[in-house]
Amino acid sequence: MIFKETHLKGAFVVELEERQDARGFFARSYCYREFSEHGLNPRVVQCNVSHSASRGTLRGMHFQGTPHQEAKLVRCTSGAIYDVIIDLRKDSTTYLQHFGIRLDAKDRRMLFVPKGFAHGFITLEDNSEVFYQMSEFYAPECAEGIRWDDPALQIRWPLEPIVISERDISYPDFLPEISEKAGKE
Repeated sequence: MIFKETHLKGAFVVELEERQDARGFFARSYCYREFSEHGLNPRVVQCNVSHSASRGTLRGMHFQGTPHQEAKLVRCTSGAIYDVIIDLRKDSTTYLQHFGIRLDAKDRRMLFVPKGFAHGFITLEDNSEVFYQMSEFYAPECAEGIRWDDPALQIRWPLEPIVISERDISYPDFLPEISEKAGKE
């Protein structure tokens, strides 16, 4: 695997290192040892899949608060998404900065999202599917979020959402208390 750190400390784009032959290719998409060597949380306790039927479906900006903050490894396995993360770690030099990247089934890149980050995406194609590896079990009592269109965060989404859940619409704009809930890295 090829690890490329983003400008947000601890957040990495992970690319497959393909070994090709006449059959096609083979590549590792996860290695506990390599994640550890890069200082990333290698723990995986749960895997999730989301499917969105329509282009323009927005999910986010979600995080799991203390004491169940989670790291995620996110990959688009069908279609394409624009994936966004926001650093909510108050002690970070990139506090409240965000990073966005196109993830799609063709390039097979992944995004490692550290603890203390909000995460969300918008689908760029119909029938997009996303696979998540999670470092913590889902704890509904700690599920939190902030508005995807909070003007203070200035996220430039590539298109306007067509489908968005009531929960995601009802999240508040960013407040300092949200950062406290997200916890430290």
